[in-house]
Amino acid sequence: MAEHDDQTGSTRRPRSRTTERSDDRRAPAGPAEPGQPDESIDVRVDLPPAPPPNMPDDEVAVAIDDVAVDPGGLGAVSTGTTSVEVLTPALSRGGYRHAAGRDASPYGALLAADASRTRRERLTTDTGAHVAIVEEADGELVAAEVPETPESLTADRLIDLNRTTRPAPQGGFNRFLYEATLHLVNLGDSAKVRAHRAMNERIGRRFEGGARFVPVLTRKGGVGKTTITTLLGMALADARDDRVIAIDANPDRGTLAERVDRQTRETVRDVVSRASSIGGFTDFSKFVSRDETRLDILASDTDPTLSEAFDADDYNVVAGLAARYYSLVLTDCGTGIVHSVMRATLQRADSIVVVSGGSVDEARLASETLTWLEANGYGELVRNAVVAINLATQGTHLVKVDEIEAHFQSRVREIVRIPYDPQLAAGSVVHWADLRPVTQHAARELAALVVEGLPVERGH
Repeated sequence: MAEHDDQTGSTRRPRSRTTERSDDRRAPAGPAEPGQPDESIDVRVDLPPAPPPNMPDDEVAVAIDDVAVDPGGLGAVSTGTTSVEVLTPALSRGGYRHAAGRDASPYGALLAADASRTRRERLTTDTGAHVAIVEEADGELVAAEVPETPESLTADRLIDLNRTTRPAPQGGFNRFLYEATLHLVNLGDSAKVRAHRAMNERIGRRFEGGARFVPVLTRKGGVGKTTITTLLGMALADARDDRVIAIDANPDRGTLAERVDRQTRETVRDVVSRASSIGGFTDFSKFVSRDETRLDILASDTDPTLSEAFDADDYNVVAGLAARYYSLVLTDCGTGIVHSVMRATLQRADSIVVVSGGSVDEARLASETLTWLEANGYGELVRNAVVAINLATQGTHLVKVDEIEAHFQSRVREIVRIPYDPQLAAGSVVHWADLRPVTQHAARELAALVVEGLPVERGH
């Protein structure tokens, strides 16, 4: 009800005991003057409504809808921290899609973080699920499951190893204990066997996109280039499950075929002359000799009057046929590096092996080989090269081999020492099983380093 003020002639309304607006601003009340009624001044300020929050797009993508939580279920108030689990729908076929500007999947943050990456990217979540980030035509992101490849079905993943399925250990005491306890105690393979298997995995790496070519070369003859080619080929063929061939491309009558038991008298010249009749691996295999490691060797010309006739065009014919049927093609290059076959060989090379002896002049000529390659546009091959130091040559015991190795470390990718072996020193047929263990290990290390320097994938 309104009240009339006799002194001012105005009408004022009674004040409410409570204030309804939280944004009211009142002046502080002072003491009333004598003769005046006890009143306080009421000041009201109307503020405009606050604008709605403008969230960035990346926050909208990962925002979680407000969900009402019943505090009654939390029980009495405690001083600890209470975790509330937010459940999300299970991943359905076809994956999640953005809905109403918000991501309904547990991969929302993942999608937002990877929006700037490639159109399709395989990811592995903490749960092991494979997710593909797919950007559709309208810019919408979709997280979809990616099917596993057949290679993921490995024996380690599928077979539950126990007393029945675990293979018998190999090597020394572990094998003896396994037999002595009637197969009750199986400690697994010995450290030596595990190291051998690990080396096989390094050498046996698979390639895609055609054959890989590895020339073995040097500027000086008599440093063991043919020996190194033989050892490298045998180590590769013994550990790999695909085909390996070594081609003797020496235009001066090479001796590579004499390092294995020859099963044919055919040579590179016969391959060139009958190339049109070779329609498959069976036809090509008639021209090669194979040793016990499954290394195939294609001999060079044995007629001195025809040796110089083998040129770059002939090599390209032989190399083209070998690339059809083999995964790795080694080329035993001739003495020197300026003949025509050498250039054709380097044009196909994916990596090279440079052979050095253990004497001063042999090491210097091997280094000059690298210099010539760099000067003629093969610098990348030099940086990726492997140097094999043959310690069976003269003067090795008088030279600081560590210094030779230190020199080449500044120029190439890897260096391997090939130790002296009586079977190799004889210059005759090489049997892999009869080599000293240290020689086999050095050859396998050379093979592993060569394989690791080759491209895994390449266009046809």
